[in-house]
Amino acid sequence: MESYLNENFGDVKPKNSSEEALQRWRQLCWLVKNRKRRFRFTANLSKRFEAEAIRRSNQEKFRVAVLVSQAALQFIQGLNLLSEYTVPEEVRAAGFEICADELGSIVEGRDVKKLKIHGGVEACVCGKVKEIGSSKVSSDFLSDLPDFALRVLLQSIFNNTGGEVVRNKDENIEILGTPTETAILEFGLSLGGNFQEERLASKIVQVEPFNSFKKHMGVVLQLPDGSFRAHCKGASEIILAACDKVIDSNGEVVPLHEESINHLKNTIENFASEALRTLCLAYMEIGSEYSVESPIPSTGYTCIGIVGIKDPVRPGVRESVAICRSAGITVRMVTGDNISTAKAIARECGILTDGIAIEGPEFREKSEEELHDIIPKIQVMARSAPMDKHTLVKHLRTTFGDVVAVTGDGTNDAPALHEADIGLAMGIAGTEVAKESADVIILDDNFSTIVTVAKWGRSVYINIQKFVQFQLTVNIVALIVNFSSACLTGNAPLTAVQLLWVNMIMDTLGALALATEPPKDDLMKRPPVGRKGNFVSNVMWRNILGQALYQFVIIWFLQTRGKVAFHLDDPDSDLVLNTLIFNSFVFCQVFNEISSREMERINVLEGILKNYVFVAVLTCTILFQIIIIEFLGTYANTCPLSLKQWIVSVFLGFLGMPVAAALKLIPFECSWVAIMGSTE
Repeated sequence: MESYLNENFGDVKPKNSSEEALQRWRQLCWLVKNRKRRFRFTANLSKRFEAEAIRRSNQEKFRVAVLVSQAALQFIQGLNLLSEYTVPEEVRAAGFEICADELGSIVEGRDVKKLKIHGGVEACVCGKVKEIGSSKVSSDFLSDLPDFALRVLLQSIFNNTGGEVVRNKDENIEILGTPTETAILEFGLSLGGNFQEERLASKIVQVEPFNSFKKHMGVVLQLPDGSFRAHCKGASEIILAACDKVIDSNGEVVPLHEESINHLKNTIENFASEALRTLCLAYMEIGSEYSVESPIPSTGYTCIGIVGIKDPVRPGVRESVAICRSAGITVRMVTGDNISTAKAIARECGILTDGIAIEGPEFREKSEEELHDIIPKIQVMARSAPMDKHTLVKHLRTTFGDVVAVTGDGTNDAPALHEADIGLAMGIAGTEVAKESADVIILDDNFSTIVTVAKWGRSVYINIQKFVQFQLTVNIVALIVNFSSACLTGNAPLTAVQLLWVNMIMDTLGALALATEPPKDDLMKRPPVGRKGNFVSNVMWRNILGQALYQFVIIWFLQTRGKVAFHLDDPDSDLVLNTLIFNSFVFCQVFNEISSREMERINVLEGILKNYVFVAVLTCTILFQIIIIEFLGTYANTCPLSLKQWIVSVFLGFLGMPVAAALKLIPFECSWVAIMGSTE
């Protein structure tokens, strides 16, 4: 298509200069997404027929895009794709063509797996409460339901849904949709319902998708007799408040009285206290005068029943929350479920302890002063709107200065994911909008993976700190030694080539050795670093200055008393002494690199043999140091050393490890700020 446009319209000249036209466009349209790109495509047109030709080409592109979208939709639903589109000749000639039959063959070969994570369904229909967990229980529940109640229930389940029931290539029934829709559809199938028959029995004339603010979804059906019936499904207390009638145990529609309302509310409360996600199903007869342009009614419904869906907590979530607490991470639950359901699940996970649980409408009514007092205590927020989560994250970041991580899977979570310091989207259940707004995508949708993310993040941070500590120590000692020696004696003990080798040890090899340390479990027992925490901490300065002082004393002693200590009185004594100083300095760095594996713990040898990169780097450093001293004297200004001198050099470097251990016994208090995590 691009080549077609270039060949036919490549010589079109702009009517105005790009900048002038851009300014005119900005005056007309004060807010245009990607303004320059959109304008460049439309501004370079001087003739109306050429503009019309490109417009037709764009329409063709749009038609092809619609075809691809339809193919993708049917690919998800597991349906056969019909070849109803013929590519125009000019588009085919431009080299842009899609074969719908090939897409259909791809769809046929897909085996769509069923997403089943719910642990069961409890339902209250016609005043009877049953837990549907087996075919026997389903048949008992089915026998107790009047025919009219069963027909209306199945009609509501299979028409007022965002899921689908399809057959895969093996002719097995598969249920597609969100976990909630999957559970309800499976409940309908267990009652003997047929998805396709129910869909064909009536015609859907209007659909109101689920709205996270209104907490419900609806649909209007045209029945075979020409009349219309509305079905509504959503948050139990909201749908129940819109009902004024109910189907009784005899299958008759009777007005809702106080006793029936109390019974249904108690059922909702009982389901919620058992950590069940509750939904209310309702319908309404709206006669034959209904217009498609009219909104779906919001009141006057007849309650069909209450459905409770069990979402079992994933294995390891409670342990993961406990690990987060020990790591100084506060976990908050923000959900659209009933507050009783949210509290029950939060207690089961260990999220709700001594804090408070609040509902979204109550949270929105709080003033700024009240929010400042209540936000640190919030552990659960139920019946929340998308902006409630965004407001919570914004206050935690700006007012309290906390570092906030947010998890989410829906499109409505995008504002909070974007506002957070770290946005974590779900890889399986997450929408593309949520993934685009997030910084990290959790591929298995498991909360335990977030703990792994935090552990690896801390490991990377601490490994960089270790490397910086090691690097600053080398820099300080080399700078002070060479500068002081040059000022006092006129000679620098370390030559340029030797400093290049030290720099290689310090940068390349040191980074490889210290940055490849794997994460340890005790990382999640450390207090977190806050937004205002210093990267070079007090502990690092203690280790850097203490180790630098020791190395400086050793080098200065060798430079001033080395000849006497080693009885060097030969003509080349200066070369031998400088070689000895260089060798001792390098081995100080070798053992300091080992000591830098732990900034606070004395035992630095634990697990060292498991880090093959670290061992390989140390081995290569020592081998190259021997080669430089013994064989590359011409290039490095060194000379071979005696066995005694080698032993002394290595011993002086080794003494840095006891010095580092002694330094770690000096207590230093660090200022930490807790990381506040938020999860849905």
